[in-house]
Amino acid sequence: MSSCIAIIPARGGSKRIPRKNIKDFLGLPLIAYSIKTALDSKLFSKVVVSTDDEEITKISKEYGAEVPFIRPKNLSDDFTDTADVVNHTLDYLKDNNIQYDYYCTIYATAPLLDKRYLIEGFEALQNSEAVNSFSVTSMPFPIQRTFKIGKNKRCEMFTPEHFNTRSQDLEEAYQDAGQFYWTKNKKKSDEIFFGQDSIPIVLPRHLVQDIDTLEDWKRAEIMYQSIYKDKFDQWNNLKKILNNKKKIITFYQGNIYFMSIGQNIGDESYGKDNMFLRPVLVYRKLSKTTFIGIPLTSSKKEGSYYFSFNYKKDTTSTAMLNQMRMFDIRRSEYLSGKINKNTYKNLEIKIKEFMNITSLHTQGRMPTRAKCKQIIAKEGTNVK
Repeated sequence: MSSCIAIIPARGGSKRIPRKNIKDFLGLPLIAYSIKTALDSKLFSKVVVSTDDEEITKISKEYGAEVPFIRPKNLSDDFTDTADVVNHTLDYLKDNNIQYDYYCTIYATAPLLDKRYLIEGFEALQNSEAVNSFSVTSMPFPIQRTFKIGKNKRCEMFTPEHFNTRSQDLEEAYQDAGQFYWTKNKKKSDEIFFGQDSIPIVLPRHLVQDIDTLEDWKRAEIMYQSIYKDKFDQWNNLKKILNNKKKIITFYQGNIYFMSIGQNIGDESYGKDNMFLRPVLVYRKLSKTTFIGIPLTSSKKEGSYYFSFNYKKDTTSTAMLNQMRMFDIRRSEYLSGKINKNTYKNLEIKIKEFMNITSLHTQGRMPTRAKCKQIIAKEGTNVK
């Protein structure tokens, strides 16, 4: 299987939009979108951020990227080319004997980046003799009909011979979308990047927006909200229906229900399909309608925040302890199964260890954690 590295350049200095790479973009630092999309694509063995800035380093690590070095100042000014930054990272990988077959440069300013195009770019390059693949989009207007404004403030066409040519008769042109750039390692090209050795991955224009000015920033926010509006509106409508459920089912600790848990934000777990469903384990019953629940994932995860177990034949589930919170049983759609007593006891032990961790990255959910800790102590678990 081919090994891939993602490289995200992100310097601290930005003149037109100060602290641009970590400025809040609809609830998350801007760079978090690129990191999360790279990780969600499951393509990369490493997602490396190249930065000269301590705060960018801290935030990048919080969202799952690696920052193995601090970029030198001579590669962090307004005149440094992206290629120089990438080559510096490649030199680091070489010096540390880190092997890879492909690398992908992803800009930190690409909140509209969609993982399906990252995957398409990789697969297109993998199955070809090309050296590069990168994101492009079509020009919104025929370039043959464009003109400049001269020194005398008058118009001057670049190709005046096309003044009377119909737009539909002109060849379509494309531009760099400024999101990602795949390259095969150890394969060189004498062509420029926008040449015969590169495969263009065409993105729809509504997923492309440079962010160089505050006007660009505002436009990108409006575009992002428009693209994802339907999901959140759909979830809000479903919540109203769930809230009016008349039948309250009887439920028990250890049961696992597929529940509508929503189109959530940031790093919160979210549901899938039209009902926004995800399996949730009932950990502590609070009342006839509420309980402390733990969302599950089918991905096997290791570490203090996770507890993996089997409750169906040949099926591994992982309880995401860092997503533990209160649920209402009216969110449930159907019963999926239950865990046995031994698994439940082992889960209690794991939660005790989790509660004793002093440096949780819970992103503002400390009250929920404290409430869970209080409930568990009341139920008889000896939590320190």
